[in-house]
Amino acid sequence: MDFGVRVQEKGEDGYYFIQWSPLAVAERWTISAKVPAVAGVYEIYWMDDHGHLRMLAVGNTHYGGLRSELRRLTDAELTLDAKARQILEHEEIWFRYAPTNSATAMSDVVWFFRKTYFPENPGVEPSGKYRKIFLKESAPDKLIWVP
Repeated sequence: MDFGVRVQEKGEDGYYFIQWSPLAVAERWTISAKVPAVAGVYEIYWMDDHGHLRMLAVGNTHYGGLRSELRRLTDAELTLDAKARQILEHEEIWFRYAPTNSATAMSDVVWFFRKTYFPENPGVEPSGKYRKIFLKESAPDKLIWVP
């Protein structure tokens, strides 16, 4: 199965298609063995007491690639954020990713997700290449998460 991000341009609009990797528990050996050291987008979740996944982070990485960024963001010893460290130390952490070499795609996809998940403050801007951005995602897992 090919994971990744594709885009089709229709006029001034961008239609993104994202194929996520399977969800995996974030442990250093799994990340080192299975995650490629390429650029891309990722989502990180934590499992609550009721067995629901909760969003911890959504972002993209250029330098060092997905492998090193997921490894860094899911290790309590490597994070500087006290709230994230508490979650990483005490909860089961899950992740998924989609590689892409396109900086435009990473900007637009992360903006789309953050604007959808956190509409009051997405914290990032789209690339500006497209008038409107549309996104369709596909994943091998049925992901239901609680904001």
